[in-house]
Amino acid sequence: MTDVRIGATVMSRPWAESGGRPLAGSSAPGSGTGLVERVRALQPLIRSHALRTEQERRVTGEVVEALTGAGIHRMNVPRRHGGYQSSLRTQVDALSAVSAACGSAGFMALIQAGCAFIAALFPDEAQDEIFTGPDVRVGGTLVPGSRAAAVEGGYVVSGNSPFATGCQDADWHLLTALADTGEGPPEMLWLAIPMAELKVLDDWNVTGLAGSGSNTVVAQDVHVPAHRVLPVGPLLSGAFPSRRNGGDPFYRMPVLLLFCAWTAANALGLARAALTEFGERIHQRGITYTFYERQHEAPVTHLQFAEAEMKVSAAELLAADLIGLIESKAAEGEPYTTRERARIRAQCGYLTRSCKEAADLIGSASGASSLHREAPVQRIVRDLNALSLHSFVNPAANLELYGRVLSGLDAGTPFL
Repeated sequence: MTDVRIGATVMSRPWAESGGRPLAGSSAPGSGTGLVERVRALQPLIRSHALRTEQERRVTGEVVEALTGAGIHRMNVPRRHGGYQSSLRTQVDALSAVSAACGSAGFMALIQAGCAFIAALFPDEAQDEIFTGPDVRVGGTLVPGSRAAAVEGGYVVSGNSPFATGCQDADWHLLTALADTGEGPPEMLWLAIPMAELKVLDDWNVTGLAGSGSNTVVAQDVHVPAHRVLPVGPLLSGAFPSRRNGGDPFYRMPVLLLFCAWTAANALGLARAALTEFGERIHQRGITYTFYERQHEAPVTHLQFAEAEMKVSAAELLAADLIGLIESKAAEGEPYTTRERARIRAQCGYLTRSCKEAADLIGSASGASSLHREAPVQRIVRDLNALSLHSFVNPAANLELYGRVLSGLDAGTPFL
């Protein structure tokens, strides 16, 4: 296993020129007020494209443009660049609404929202290049599959960046790379690169979140100026180079904890959609080889429905708790304890597991007819399974991490 330096812990073209396409979603409202309602109004459209999204292995262009037009990409863009800087609660509600209609679209939206937040931590000169319009779409990953070599004025980077969600519809990519430090393990860096300078491999063919377009992005001797580089280590410690955003409480929220909230939105939206779908199906079908002509009349259905509902409701309470803690800490400017950070990660994993269990229960109670590709239930089950496999969300890994801290040990990771 290769060691990576993350801080002290060992472990130039505008976006509109990318492909020459015009500013997308330029009609999005200038205020974040009503964002959740605008997104909910798009749910029928998003839902109608869910099967095609999965078949094409990327979110359809119609849905991408509709979400952009609603302002979904403005949630974390600085206000001076036309963004909303939406409250975390608003972001979770909006992302949950997208996810309830299509898990893949919701996952793409949360990744791009998160990467826009990270872009706002880059040096101000880089932000001026990236945020040439408030609807810019920024993608990225935290998988260091590339190497960056220091040269005069910046770095030259080459390598693969897998799991680059939504890369085919992004304007910029935050590529993670390792750079030699001259001594000790390499340093992890985020490098902001226009998508026009990168290649996308056609290698996303999976069983869950299949329409998220999380292909591999390839850099081949791409020069990145120094002002478009963000060291990951200092960022995890709360230090970032943006002078304009450095004193803004909004951008002092720890980005990794925000990812816990954003991914929770995906799980909650999917699980709520499963409950809604089940509530409709049980009035439309019977239970084969029984006397029940309508599934909703069977006691077993009552037990299944109630248990699934309780699991999702419990997950929503956990989400509300972690969102409240993040927002209150930001408002008060208080530092987080290691225990609080570990707890938020554990809550993210646990609520995702609860949502997955609810969907699994509903899936097993939905009958063989739910196996058809056009039935949302089977897709929701697969999407939640995929989300729970994400290394940052994985319930077992996060519980172990929290358990170590509760037991008085080091967390075993700087990613808190």
